[in-house]
Amino acid sequence: MHGWVIIDKPLGMTSTRAVSIVKRLFQTKKAGHGGTLDPLASGVLPIALGEATKVMSYILGGNKGYRFQVKWGEARSTEDLEGEITATSPHRPTREEIIQILPHFRGPLEQTPPPLFRHSRQWQTRLRFSPSRRSL
Repeated sequence: MHGWVIIDKPLGMTSTRAVSIVKRLFQTKKAGHGGTLDPLASGVLPIALGEATKVMSYILGGNKGYRFQVKWGEARSTEDLEGEITATSPHRPTREEIIQILPHFRGPLEQTPPPLFRHSRQWQTRLRFSPSRRSL
């Protein structure tokens, strides 16, 4: 089986789990997803099957868009709903303040993992095997 399956990944499921379910349903050994969605995120997850995995980087290299919800007044240790609350604030931004800051979140962005993740074994492994960190 070769081709693409586009799923609406539900909240609580990992992208890897979604791929394993699709592999089992389509009885294929080779499959991969087109970008990890956090288990706390739901949304479109493209999954390539068989020979389609060879063109993933060409097809999925375009722009992406996200929708999100914000809960004002809390800072968390993991910067998501799973972390412990580390600080609170009664301040709620006005509409004008939000509109003023939005341009900083458009275009290419460099994501920084939360502090707890940066110290995790998973992050250290990513750093060690990152092509940008290798010397020739």
